[in-house]
Amino acid sequence: MATSNGDHKSTFLDIYASLKSELLNDSSFEFDDASRQWVQRMMDYNVPGGKLNRGLSVIDSYKLLKGEDLTDDEVFLSSALGWCIEWLQAYFLVLDDIMDNSHTRRGQPCWFKLEKVGMIAINDGILLRNHIPRILKKHFRGKAYYVDLLDLFNEVEFQTASGQMIDLITTLVGEKDLSKYTLPVHRRIVQYKTAYYSFYLPVACALLMAGENLDNHVFVQNVLIEMGTYFQVQDDYLDCYGAPEVIGKIGTDIEDFKCSWMVVQALERANEDQKKLLYEIYGNADPACVAKVKALYKDLNLEGVFAEYESKSYHKLISSIEAHPSEKVQAVLKSFLGKIYKRQK
Repeated sequence: MATSNGDHKSTFLDIYASLKSELLNDSSFEFDDASRQWVQRMMDYNVPGGKLNRGLSVIDSYKLLKGEDLTDDEVFLSSALGWCIEWLQAYFLVLDDIMDNSHTRRGQPCWFKLEKVGMIAINDGILLRNHIPRILKKHFRGKAYYVDLLDLFNEVEFQTASGQMIDLITTLVGEKDLSKYTLPVHRRIVQYKTAYYSFYLPVACALLMAGENLDNHVFVQNVLIEMGTYFQVQDDYLDCYGAPEVIGKIGTDIEDFKCSWMVVQALERANEDQKKLLYEIYGNADPACVAKVKALYKDLNLEGVFAEYESKSYHKLISSIEAHPSEKVQAVLKSFLGKIYKRQK
């Protein structure tokens, strides 16, 4: 069966409906109407609402590795793995929003902010996490790579939760200390909190489906982690300079005292007076303070610093990718890079 990219998304969403239906009729739990309605609403609110890039990347990557059109069964299986990543993302975001006391997510109120949800959202996050092994068990139990899949999801979840932990303890409320914010700290947070599950996981799923042993693809993992780091640096930059109507949110890294690439670069370049100013006003939600931080970024030419970083990262990634012996693996990595290079949102 040939599927173009346009068809991909609608097929992908159809498969979400099918997986959701299986979960709502899981024989391990006796659903009544109220519990079934709750879980259905919770899934629909949190799982399919994003851009779905991570999930769709599994299908794209598998197709490039295979080198030909996918059968209906392969489309279904690669989509099911893609949805497992979207479920993982939903689980992280539901809990992340509670930890950060966020207000909006994907242009609507955070799940826990809804009336009648509140802290029930913690249990909902746990449920979302538990849906993943149920999907894997139903559709992959007979596959030779089943145990490797379970292991991969467990490993990446551990890495992401550990990255979140570094982020949280570095930005403890009431202990604002900019001296903790360095490039190595930023890199560790990004690598573990974002790069593993957003970049490595989709390709690793496709490699397992293609019969590959992940131990033979450490190079691919390293390139994807680099790509994930570059992606997050773009995110930090867009938080400050992206147009809200384009990126879909109003950036708040400065107000939230985030360990952003922008502030780390500013600290590296600031003179003593500028550093003193940053220490005093970074993390203050007053619009005048935010404007002063942005003015300081302008004085330090962080837009130029980012442009140079972006160009260097791109060329370094391209030369790394082209050093890989497999043209199919090169195609997968280049397609990922193509989606994010010079993005505006």
